[in-house]
Amino acid sequence: MMDRVGYAEEPEDRTASTDHVVRPGSLLLSSTELVEPTFRRTVIYVIEHNDAGSLGVVVNRPSETAVRGVLPQWSDLTAQPKTLFVGGPVKRDSALCLATLRRGVDPDGVRGIRRVDGRVVMVDLDSDPDDIAPMVDGVRIFAGYSGWSLGQLHGELQRDDWMVVSALPSDLIGPPQTDLWAHVLRRQPMPLAMLATHPVDVASN
Repeated sequence: MMDRVGYAEEPEDRTASTDHVVRPGSLLLSSTELVEPTFRRTVIYVIEHNDAGSLGVVVNRPSETAVRGVLPQWSDLTAQPKTLFVGGPVKRDSALCLATLRRGVDPDGVRGIRRVDGRVVMVDLDSDPDDIAPMVDGVRIFAGYSGWSLGQLHGELQRDDWMVVSALPSDLIGPPQTDLWAHVLRRQPMPLAMLATHPVDVASN
């Protein structure tokens, strides 16, 4: 199978199981009924999910702020578009970095890198980009994040606010996609794939 950046998909590229249970490496896709502007048609990559709560970043909300203007040392490693992404409504004044490892790279024991799942890792922005560069295909930097307290996300899932699917590394650092939400749905089995045709503007349908 080919992913959306044209690379052959390897087994390790699916960064979470396909059993629709939330875990690090899952994607949360907002339901068609979730029309609140902050999360409408969002794709959230789950970084942590444990007894303390859940944390993730919206991966389809690029901002107009160039990485070069805020963290210039990381600009060369940043995947296109080289802008900060709005990770969520929490702590917008802080930055969080995810990266996709090159195939075959083992990050265990490497300072400044913490594995999330599969080839996706968190990168300490205080580390030296020159040390990180040989190990990654690219990084994505997020301003803020999306968070849930213990039990909060479970309640939203019970209300069918979110669809839980597996992520691919290319979802994080692939080239700009007109509608990543629809693209991720399109690769799901039926009946989820049918939702990919849901119009962006329901009023115009």
